[in-house]
Amino acid sequence: MSWIYLVIAGLFEVVWATAMKLSNGFSRIDYSIATIVGMILSFFFLAKATKILSLSLAYPVWTGIGAVGSVLIGVLLFKDQLSLMTWVFVILLVISIVGIKITSSH
Repeated sequence: MSWIYLVIAGLFEVVWATAMKLSNGFSRIDYSIATIVGMILSFFFLAKATKILSLSLAYPVWTGIGAVGSVLIGVLLFKDQLSLMTWVFVILLVISIVGIKITSSH
């Protein structure tokens, strides 16, 4: 269950980062509230995951999910343009996240 909490925490990290972008510097109250709620939920699920998982395992996976998810949202929603080399490093990040999961004892 701790891995499910960790994935949920990572997804909420993507939610709050996206909402923060859409808040236009916290000038839009609806997206500003969504940012804060997303942060709270992200930290809540991260805290639940770290009851079982070590911090050295949970934190990099959490940030990795947030990073990869934010890249995908940037490309899909905000039409960000990434170079081929950037995509290579995003793929390496995904491989690293999977590697951490595979090599963990949990």
